[in-house]
Amino acid sequence: MARPDHLADRAARPVYALIHDEDEGRMCADIPDEACAHQPRNVVISALVLSLTKTGDRLMDPKIVLAWMVSVLGAPSVIIGLLSPVREALALLPQLFIARIIRQRPRRKFFWALGSAGQALSLIAMAICALTLEGWALGGGVLAALACFALSRGVSSVAYKDVLGKTVSKARRGAVAGYGASLGGIAASALGVWLMVMEAGGNDQGPAFFAGLLLAAAGLWLLAAALYLLLAEASGSTDGGVNAIEAVRAQLALVWKEAPLRDFLIVRALLISTALATPFYVAIAQDRSGTDLAGLGGFLLAGALASALGGWVWGRASDASSRLVMAAAGVLAALAAAGVLASQLLDAPWAASPAFYAGIVFVLSLAHEGVRLGRSTYLVDLASEKMRAHYTAVSNTVIGALLLLMGAVSGAVFSFGAEYALAFLGTCSLAAAGMAVRLKPVSGA
Repeated sequence: MARPDHLADRAARPVYALIHDEDEGRMCADIPDEACAHQPRNVVISALVLSLTKTGDRLMDPKIVLAWMVSVLGAPSVIIGLLSPVREALALLPQLFIARIIRQRPRRKFFWALGSAGQALSLIAMAICALTLEGWALGGGVLAALACFALSRGVSSVAYKDVLGKTVSKARRGAVAGYGASLGGIAASALGVWLMVMEAGGNDQGPAFFAGLLLAAAGLWLLAAALYLLLAEASGSTDGGVNAIEAVRAQLALVWKEAPLRDFLIVRALLISTALATPFYVAIAQDRSGTDLAGLGGFLLAGALASALGGWVWGRASDASSRLVMAAAGVLAALAAAGVLASQLLDAPWAASPAFYAGIVFVLSLAHEGVRLGRSTYLVDLASEKMRAHYTAVSNTVIGALLLLMGAVSGAVFSFGAEYALAFLGTCSLAAAGMAVRLKPVSGA
């Protein structure tokens, strides 16, 4: 009887042949020979796993879905403003400490699977909160579960980049991320259309509806965890796993000693603007067009279509030049902000159209997809195999702290009006684009 890993190899080869030319099939000089032999399986599984988690991300998107849920179910409005920073920052800040534990194990795919299972359990807890709690209890419960989700996400994030660097060649990494994002975007597009049909039919979307979305997302993360264990991961180096607490000062000093890493972190910090902008677009849409969070389907559809398109375009482009992908994404985000600001200043007739804001969310989501794929590919290509997990953890810890700072600044600016917040974030995106062009080339151009 064939072993499961042999069956996985056989099943993956036809799929791999469809997405890559045969003469490119063994471009894997930068990964171990053992991983090269299993690259078709690893590429296909990595893309499938990403598609599952990307779809799950859409089902529980803190900026739209969770914000809509806590608003409709009666949680205090202050909770809405905390969802995105908690999700993003807590996924990043602990990674410097997690990396040491992960580095001590020669195979790290088990950490990714464990983190994925943790995210699933956190979503199940959110579903229980939606069904049983109200008011501050609901808001506090969702935030606590989201914090656990984010911490689990941090474990998976550190492990993923390190495993990707050992199992998939440099020439394939951006494409893997692109395929996963595109497949997830297509699935989420179907969800957005379904929600729009439900809204048109006047269906009541109460606690059971939200719980169903969260449980479906949890199922996707559990399936992803099981699939990830089928990866063929060779044993890696366990050097460099020093005590994180003792090494914090030295590791943060590394940021300033190594100019390429420092420059990348500055660009990535400025590109945080693409992750923070969506709630401000929603606020302006509510004020000018009367659209509220009940328009979830339209916003989800716009974001999903952007992922489906952006995943393919940005993924391939990242393999050619990930720094130029980040630059292009920054320009696109700045143009989205400029378009909304201009429409407000000119009092344009389309500024009151919900479709206009759905289009803006599409553009911003497309830009953010480019940021995500570009920065991930750039960091993996910049770091050596020995330092990859370390670079990832250090950079994510620094960005997590800066995320809280930028979130506080943009929130303070928002108190003067959403337009001011958009102007601030759009300027950050444009500055990031200019600096990204001057980053050290690592993946082609």
